[in-house]
Amino acid sequence: MKILFGGYTSHDSKGIYQGEIDLNSQTPEVTNVQNIIEIQRPTYFQVDQDRDLLFSIDQPDSENAGIASFHKNAGKYTEVSTYLHPGAAPCYVGINTKKQLLYTANYHLGTANVFSYDDQGNIKFIASTKHTGKGPRPEQDSAHIHYFDQTPAGHLVTCDLGTDSVDFYDLKDDQLVHLAQYQMEKGFGTRHITFSPDGKLMFIVGELSSQVNVAKLNEDTWEFESIATYKTIPEDFKEHNGAAAILISKDGKFIYVTNRGNDSIAVFRVLADGHLDLVQRISVFGSFPRDFNWDPSQTYLVAANQNTNNATLYRRNSKDGTLTPIQKNILVPEATRVLFTEK
Repeated sequence: MKILFGGYTSHDSKGIYQGEIDLNSQTPEVTNVQNIIEIQRPTYFQVDQDRDLLFSIDQPDSENAGIASFHKNAGKYTEVSTYLHPGAAPCYVGINTKKQLLYTANYHLGTANVFSYDDQGNIKFIASTKHTGKGPRPEQDSAHIHYFDQTPAGHLVTCDLGTDSVDFYDLKDDQLVHLAQYQMEKGFGTRHITFSPDGKLMFIVGELSSQVNVAKLNEDTWEFESIATYKTIPEDFKEHNGAAAILISKDGKFIYVTNRGNDSIAVFRVLADGHLDLVQRISVFGSFPRDFNWDPSQTYLVAANQNTNNATLYRRNSKDGTLTPIQKNILVPEATRVLFTEK
């Protein structure tokens, strides 16, 4: 099994790195981490394993940014295509490998874009939408889309940190059609979202408030109902924190959220009525964990610490959701993205 890491290239990083892990070992560990793609600021990326393609954020200079595609052949990646635009780089990339579509969110520009790609990895722009508005906090001076991807029913969804909103769209005739909006409380700082396996619940992480909101949704009627909101950090933690990534286990029983500042992963059990119960809050053994991910079986989880140039490997207990660290100080420079791949 391979593990890919990407992130900023402000100091030591040269781009995207790859490590290896033997999941059949009694004492698995991440080894042989090395640079495989030289690219500027690949803070997020996705892969299409069936077509041996990788799509990454790219910022080749101070004036232009966008996404780039790479084809993997005999273990080496070759750049295929780029789509660049003036201004700041996107912060998120989503992918639909069946429809061969890419979704990018641009925090600084407040835009969400849709692209298509062919079997060779050539990228084509399809549609875009731009948000307006702002919130009460200094970080909310304008719209800041931080996430753009698919819902369980196949619609598209954005999380806007600047406007505290979750917006839903359809892609029709190469246009993004707005369908509905779920408005969070002011200052929540909507960053990322995940959904229950049956698509009836959504779990929204607020970067600025360090909270997770649980809400019911109906993608047929676009009715929403907030269930409850939970802190991801201890009540007595008074230092700065920014909640970041959120994942749900495939059985729908556990939610995981990273805390940048408290430098931890919060683990919640999802109860039958949708409420959450805190199971564990565990250190990431580093600083500023922006992203984490797990292997296909969700037995092993890796968190990347952007500010301390290291990653941590955990074993996950599928019965109670808890994480146990088994390898610390995996050397990975400036990482903000983690992704397991099978080849």
